[in-house]
Amino acid sequence: MPCDTIHWSSEDGDGSVWLYTECGLVQIPRQDLDSWIAAADNDKNAKNTIRATVFDISDGVRSHGSGGYSPAVAQSVDGRLWFLPFDGVSIVDPRHLAFNKLPPPVHVEQIVADHKTYDATPDSNGRVRLPARVRDLQIDYTGLSLAAPEKVLFRYKLEGWDHDWQDVGPRRQAFYSNLPPRNYTFRVKACNNSGVWNEAGTSLDFSIAPAYYQTWWFRTLCAASFLGFLVILHRLRLYQQARQFNMTLEVRVGERTRIARELDDTMLQSFQGVLLKFHALTFMLADRPEALERLENLVEEASQAITEGREAVQGVRGSTVVTNDLARSLTQVGQRLVAEQDGRGPVSFHVEVEGDPRDLHPIIRDEVYRIASEALRNSFHHSGAARIEVEIHYDERQFRVRTRDNGIGIDHKILDGGGRVGHYGLPGMHERAKLVGGKLTVWSQVNSGTEIELTIPASRAYTKPRTPQRLLFTRKGA
Repeated sequence: MPCDTIHWSSEDGDGSVWLYTECGLVQIPRQDLDSWIAAADNDKNAKNTIRATVFDISDGVRSHGSGGYSPAVAQSVDGRLWFLPFDGVSIVDPRHLAFNKLPPPVHVEQIVADHKTYDATPDSNGRVRLPARVRDLQIDYTGLSLAAPEKVLFRYKLEGWDHDWQDVGPRRQAFYSNLPPRNYTFRVKACNNSGVWNEAGTSLDFSIAPAYYQTWWFRTLCAASFLGFLVILHRLRLYQQARQFNMTLEVRVGERTRIARELDDTMLQSFQGVLLKFHALTFMLADRPEALERLENLVEEASQAITEGREAVQGVRGSTVVTNDLARSLTQVGQRLVAEQDGRGPVSFHVEVEGDPRDLHPIIRDEVYRIASEALRNSFHHSGAARIEVEIHYDERQFRVRTRDNGIGIDHKILDGGGRVGHYGLPGMHERAKLVGGKLTVWSQVNSGTEIELTIPASRAYTKPRTPQRLLFTRKGA
């Protein structure tokens, strides 16, 4: 209701209800009441509104309360209502009420942004441009109606911000705060004192400029800087890991060289001296053929042991693989194992290289060779396979060696237990892979063959250039 205090109520000839209130004379059409009652009967929680027309002092209705005489209202035979305000008699004819059919034109007057006034006249692009970082925005508008300007009602909507139209009654300002920078369209409608709406209304296009930190290029720059920072941290971490790993390898190389030097200078020299004494002893046993033959065999075995010892020292000093041709070295190992089959059946052996071969660190190359050789020996000696393959893959991200056979396979209990009891082939392969920072994976099933794969990150596997690359943040000339 327009106001709470109601002095009396009455019906006219058409059944419409008339109320005399503190704020004026109120008319409620009968059809609105009937619709409201029917909706309430169907749904107790329905929220329906009743269209009420208020006639106040601007329409000539005195609203000073009832004068105390009874009855306070009466209807004459011609249908007019007579009622008593405090200071006289008033008459209203429900059948001849003035009705304003002209919708009021609507106009946006100005925009006030952070207490600074901007003209609502758009620029050449049809838009009013506001500065960045606008916090408080006020839009002033009006509806032109000379009949009863205080009864003009408004509703507005800011497209892109308001979800629905805002009914604000006679208020002639719209208020917004902290609008993000973008383009907006403000629309406003108005109705006259008889409830006739100007549905077309008017609109105003305006935009709020972004601050530098709200622009797309600044956000893109921040995202790129953050990604670049992550890349620098990643490269720095890789550099530190590679440096630490290379220091570990250098320590191992030095230790191996020291051991090789001591073996060559002490034990092998001692064996060589013992061998010379065996040669001298052969001349003393010329008259004992059996003892001489046995001593010559011992001399031959000692010579072979010294040869093998020198080869081992050479391997410790450098690498088991003299050159970086890992494929050729593993091919030689496979061919030698094929020749040792002793009629067990033909075995097909093949080595395949994928990618562009790159130099491996000597220690890495040595361990890879030993792991792959152990895998090949297991395949040739224990699997009974007819086909054995080696795949060497050089990648920018990792180095991979994979051996595969079609033999009897390995029981999963043995794999889960880390190998057969008393055998150290698989544990040794895992230990070597861990020492070089690699990962060894074994797939096998009974009667389905075995596949062993060794992967090592490229940053550890491949040799580094003599002049280390500068980091991204190194200054020029530093």
